[in-house]
Amino acid sequence: MTDTAQDLVDEVLSSTPVFDGHNDLPIALRARSGYSVEGLDDGRPDLHTDLPRLRAGGVGAQFWSVYVSSQLPEPEAVVATLEQIDAVYRLVARYPDTLRIAYTAADVERSLADGRIASLLGIEGGHSLAESPGVLRSYARLGVRYVTLTHNDNTSWADSATDEPGVGGLNDTGRAIVAELNRTGVLVDLSHVAESTQRAALAASTSPVLFSHSSVRALNDHPRNVADPVLELLRDNGGVIQLTFVPYFISAEVAEWAQELRAERERLGLPSQPWTWPRAPRPGEEPAQVAKEFAAGVTVTADDDRLRRWTERHPRPEVTVAQVADHVEHAREVAGRDHIGLGGDYDGVDHQPVGLADVSGYPVLLRELAGRGWSRADLEALTGRNVLRVLREAEHRATEPLWPTAPLR
Repeated sequence: MTDTAQDLVDEVLSSTPVFDGHNDLPIALRARSGYSVEGLDDGRPDLHTDLPRLRAGGVGAQFWSVYVSSQLPEPEAVVATLEQIDAVYRLVARYPDTLRIAYTAADVERSLADGRIASLLGIEGGHSLAESPGVLRSYARLGVRYVTLTHNDNTSWADSATDEPGVGGLNDTGRAIVAELNRTGVLVDLSHVAESTQRAALAASTSPVLFSHSSVRALNDHPRNVADPVLELLRDNGGVIQLTFVPYFISAEVAEWAQELRAERERLGLPSQPWTWPRAPRPGEEPAQVAKEFAAGVTVTADDDRLRRWTERHPRPEVTVAQVADHVEHAREVAGRDHIGLGGDYDGVDHQPVGLADVSGYPVLLRELAGRGWSRADLEALTGRNVLRVLREAEHRATEPLWPTAPLR
């Protein structure tokens, strides 16, 4: 028995480190550093993520999101996705004593045993496939282990949660893509997709599915959150929802503030987003120069005095760790202990809850849950056991697994 919540959390993270579902460090490095991976061992306060804070947060495995904008033409999205995949491989190669590429559940377990952080790839949006089975299979051979069916915009074959309905969930092409993901052992990720798409994919998938970074709709009726009837279907499917920390999804008050901010930006004639898709360095171009160019564009947009005055009059509401824990507990109540995990979405949003400001914060949430009576088994299921099970099950059900099989260094 443990004497304190901290003792319990220490035991949990020692036996079952966090296996997080979604971190956007690759796009943050593209935008802020021109894809330079330097400095992450010393600490990067301009980011949510660096190696010391991953260690402090008890992270043992990470799905690195290789996100690209869903507004890119699909052939361009394929190129950009390959650049993002390259960034993860370069990141791991630069810090081999801390990070290791992992393709399978067994690889994750070997990395944990060696004290290194297993690094897996997750594609965020079906536009990165360009409707090509060959592209999908090529990604699988590079080690991609999940594909989110959409991002913020529909594809021609699947509806997004934040776009107008297009095909009513999935069309025949979409169901064929789900079948190919199952066949090759790549997880179907249902974060970002419409509820109609979630239901269609759960009906079509022969393997457990994932929600890599979502919250629950019962506590905040946000389109990116998951409704209770879908959580029940997820339980029956054997999949996992990795609860996210994104304030807009956790709190209706923050979501309302964000809508008001967007309306004010529109009224002022400002772009809906303070940044545009960052370009990658060209051959022979210094990463620092590309990063400087991107930063200059962000500063011009973000430093508008009129918008600053509005935000001073309308400060952003804060989200607490307790509110995040409420979403985690609700998912457990509906889907069950064996179907929950964590997907922080660090470096994918500009602001995180108080106490969860960066990747060092996972123990804060675990202490909150321990204080609510969660057992060691409960917490270990949440931090890593459930996601590892889903990964292994997808491997076992794959009829043509395509991930690399070369020994890991």
